[in-house]
Amino acid sequence: MKYSINAQGAPEAFGPYSQGTTAGRLVFASGQLPISADDNCRLVKGGIKEQTERVIDLIEVLLKEVDCTLADVAQTTVYLSSLDDMDAMNEVYARRFTTPAPARAVVGVNELPLGALIEMDCVACR
Repeated sequence: MKYSINAQGAPEAFGPYSQGTTAGRLVFASGQLPISADDNCRLVKGGIKEQTERVIDLIEVLLKEVDCTLADVAQTTVYLSSLDDMDAMNEVYARRFTTPAPARAVVGVNELPLGALIEMDCVACR
């Protein structure tokens, strides 16, 4: 059976989708943008490191709603508006996702909503 995740502290979905869903033991977090905690229409201030921190913070909020942590994440997909940001993103990512690190795909994209530098989704197992 599939259930929606609606976590306080995470921005509401911008369209006809859920913040995340669960299906059995799997948890699927929708792509998270680095939305400011103060204004759901703006990005956090700063560059790729600050945006990566915020995206991972939001994923943590969603996972916590279903009693999971970043240690439960099995796979991530990272969308970068510039692959030149890979090293800086990896610094934050490596600190936040401990060993064994999740499987990961990184995709270079032309543009992200609100002009974000990064978007990330994930699959966790509880």
